[in-house]
Amino acid sequence: MLQALLIAALLLAIERVTYIWVWHRPGDFEALCASAGFRRLGAAPVDVLQKLFYLFKFIQLGVFVGWIVAFNDGLPLPTAAPLPMAVGIILILLGQFLNMSVFQRLGKVGVFYGNKLGHQVPWVEGFPFSLVPHPQYTGTVLSIWGLFLVMRYPHPDWFVLPVLETVYYLVAMRYEG
Repeated sequence: MLQALLIAALLLAIERVTYIWVWHRPGDFEALCASAGFRRLGAAPVDVLQKLFYLFKFIQLGVFVGWIVAFNDGLPLPTAAPLPMAVGIILILLGQFLNMSVFQRLGKVGVFYGNKLGHQVPWVEGFPFSLVPHPQYTGTVLSIWGLFLVMRYPHPDWFVLPVLETVYYLVAMRYEG
């Protein structure tokens, strides 16, 4: 399990490190986006970051599916009893609701660091930002906990990747905000 955890940690860190880098060094990211290889990803840095977001989510999902399959004794089916299953499903739904709410409130430019990449993005204090700080990250973490509660609970590894991701997102909240 240690080797799988190290591989997962490295792959999942790529997203967080990239976002922290863009937040603190937007000029460097804009210069990278202007290079020949990155220009094909989008006309503006926000477009490039959106495409990277999809790549990062593909990697994240691949790590989660790989973990679930690798530590399963057969078909990767839900393992939780009814109560943990219900809690997991509620966490996933709540998390995705928060994520969708952020995208709806901020739009693409707001979500993908437009405020750091030369766009005027109005500050939003209403829902979902009035509910929890960093609702997009909170929603993602809730969804991850829900997924592993449904798919791996009560196996002893069920909390390993959710704890790792929680730490990563807490670090991102600290350094991106």
